[in-house]
Amino acid sequence: MADQMAVGMTFEKTLTVTEVLTAGQLHRRGMYVLSTPEMIRLVEHCALEGVQPFLQSNQNSVGTRVDVRHLGATPMGMQVTARCTLVEIDRRRLVFQAEVHDELEKVGEGTHERFIVDAEKQLARIQEKLARWKAPA
Repeated sequence: MADQMAVGMTFEKTLTVTEVLTAGQLHRRGMYVLSTPEMIRLVEHCALEGVQPFLQSNQNSVGTRVDVRHLGATPMGMQVTARCTLVEIDRRRLVFQAEVHDELEKVGEGTHERFIVDAEKQLARIQEKLARWKAPA
């Protein structure tokens, strides 16, 4: 099914900015705005949820690169939408151009890269790493 993905496909994800999504360091000044890490999370989830229906049951997609600019503040209570457009497919590598808009303006832009991986192999690598970490020295 991954072969049904095509350059130009666009996915969107919208959320409302709540206090938990705001920049903690600004709280003392009463400025409750969407934090940069949460904007990045929105972009990643937009791409992840967009491609998931095209993957086989034994596949996952993992984020490997994010390069974004946070252009403006989005106050708590406003909706913010990430729009991710698939701009490159190179075997298992997927590259997205992302734009983030609140209800008034563009507040973020950049690129996001994901790789399609075999879920069983990924899980085996994680379990092996955990075993090495927990092994007595």
